[in-house]
Amino acid sequence: MPYEQCNGADLYFEDEGSGTPLVFLPGVMTGVRFFTHQLGDLSDDYRTVALDYRGHGRSEKTETGHTVAQYASDLDAFLDRRDFDDAVLVGWSMGALVAWEYVGQFGTDRVRGFVDVDMSASAFQWDYYDHGRSDLARLTETLEFVQTDHAAFIEGLVEAAFAEPPSPETRALVFDEVSRTPPPIKSAILFDYTMRDYRDVLPDIETPTLVCAGADEKWRTVAAVRDVADRLPNAEFELFEESGHCITVEEPERFNRRLREFVESL
Repeated sequence: MPYEQCNGADLYFEDEGSGTPLVFLPGVMTGVRFFTHQLGDLSDDYRTVALDYRGHGRSEKTETGHTVAQYASDLDAFLDRRDFDDAVLVGWSMGALVAWEYVGQFGTDRVRGFVDVDMSASAFQWDYYDHGRSDLARLTETLEFVQTDHAAFIEGLVEAAFAEPPSPETRALVFDEVSRTPPPIKSAILFDYTMRDYRDVLPDIETPTLVCAGADEKWRTVAAVRDVADRLPNAEFELFEESGHCITVEEPERFNRRLREFVESL
């Protein structure tokens, strides 16, 4: 299996095709298999790449470094080692935060475009912010659940992630991917991810961005995702009516078609 060592961690990745690099960044506690449809279907025209963060998927389970900031630093090292320039960063859920954090740390010289797949500017219920989904009480409850009943936590995640109940095959895939992140790492990154706030970063990102929302998302509203597009100076918004949170899995053909249109417009 292919690995790159980035900041001391061996990171698993998949790399297919040639052309403009499309770099897919997974959500929290997930991995590259959520992009199976994209890696295969788009590799005829683009270089499709997906990366497992440290502690996730098939990457090394490091004891430390489980913050969005570190994942963004690892991404920079990965782009450097793979000699990627002019890439389109496609961030699903927390992957969008990793992309925005990357911009804050390293700028946009290597980035041609961004795609936010169903993520708000923050997951936390800050004062004067109407789109957060978690307060301290709910976050504490979630972190405790991860530690006390790991299997039930994952089952609940699977149930809430889709607009319609997933097939047995999809359910098994999600359960396997999420299970690969050990509970201590889950708790660390869940806390850090939830407390991130990119409202002040988004207005400074002038790079073209496609913002995608699932109409039947259970964890955040469509308005919360649309708010990202409103804050960005150069964004397009697309609603996926038949999706919950897992747009790349639930509506892969339509998502791939819309992604192609966006990339070709850059």
